[in-house]
Amino acid sequence: MRKKVIAGNWKMNKDLTESQNLISKIVSELGNEKLNCEVIICPPFTSLSEAAGLIKGSAVKLGAQNMHFEENGAFTGEISAAMLKSVGCEFVIAGHSERRALFGETDQLVNKKIKKILSSGLKPIFCVGETLEERESGVMKDVIKRQVTEGLKDITANQLANIILAYEPVWAIGTGKTATPGQAEEVHAFIRGLIEENYSSDAAENLTIQYGGSVKPDNAADLLSQQDIDGALVGGACLKSDSFIGIIKSA
Repeated sequence: MRKKVIAGNWKMNKDLTESQNLISKIVSELGNEKLNCEVIICPPFTSLSEAAGLIKGSAVKLGAQNMHFEENGAFTGEISAAMLKSVGCEFVIAGHSERRALFGETDQLVNKKIKKILSSGLKPIFCVGETLEERESGVMKDVIKRQVTEGLKDITANQLANIILAYEPVWAIGTGKTATPGQAEEVHAFIRGLIEENYSSDAAENLTIQYGGSVKPDNAADLLSQQDIDGALVGGACLKSDSFIGIIKSA
């Protein structure tokens, strides 16, 4: 039985004081109760160190939104795996559609990041998803297959066990539009089939596949009840404690 994973991607939101307030509320509202799901927050780099201290002793885990694939060096503005580990990160988002669309990240670059994340002892949250144009023109499955296959190139079955995959239809991110539970389930099942084809039925069965794209407390339960949807990568709704907690409770 796969455990549900709820991750909050804060994107470029919340300064240090705002981060402290939000994390304190989340930790306080979750309390010490044993959760049936895993909870991850991914604040901006400037709040990671503070976040690590605030979640200490709680069920909440820490992730980063991005990472460079080199150890160190002349890469102005970039952050390394060692830096992220030093502040307590366990997870790193890779291949988010905003990184692909706005910053030109290719499948090959995402693959390099995933390899570095894994070799550094961190866990990738690997994002894939199609645009509205790709969906409407009938190439959705081709796009997903390419992103999954290229992103996981040379990744072993043992390494795959440390990866969370997130399906995020680009047309549903921050738009208020959400894939119906049926639409989301169809793609999740397709992705699981690709993993079975490329690895094994066990690898496919054990892979956690999150859904991302305007997940809110009022649609979370319907999405999370689907057979192949194992959690949510939450955007806007993770920026308020009550809506993020609502999604966690749905899980």
